[in-house]
Amino acid sequence: MMFNVESYRGTREENYKLVIKQLSALLEGEKNQIANLSNASALLNQFLGRTNWVGFYLMEEGELVLGPFQGLPACVRIPLGKGVCGKAAKQMETVRVEDVHQFPGHIACDAASESEIVVPLIKDGNLLGVLDIDSPEKNRFDELDQEYLEEFTKVLVSYL
Repeated sequence: MMFNVESYRGTREENYKLVIKQLSALLEGEKNQIANLSNASALLNQFLGRTNWVGFYLMEEGELVLGPFQGLPACVRIPLGKGVCGKAAKQMETVRVEDVHQFPGHIACDAASESEIVVPLIKDGNLLGVLDIDSPEKNRFDELDQEYLEEFTKVLVSYL
């Protein structure tokens, strides 16, 4: 399957459905978690646009630890409940922030980030980690992004 930006010429919904289909094709038959998360972050980074960081934090001994990502170097450890990632992890629900500078306790790993969406990775009721996406634009992520990124993570988790 070809993966290039030119593939995404439909509506936003059609494009999200295509990227989810591409994710399944990338992960099919591969059991290595790091390989799968690496390909998932690269695929999303190529697909989304107007983002400056796409990656994963994984649960390890009660805190989030940096996993595969695309972007500038990032914070390595995030306690549960701290920042956008920690809040999404603790609540086990997606957190979408229009302006990170207005978010109490925001952890600024990249000063260029203006908005953020964090989607928890949940399998069999257990938190595996979070998908974290930052944008240099305020209000970058909307309900449609949230809906399809949650679907993307459900497909991803089924391969982890």
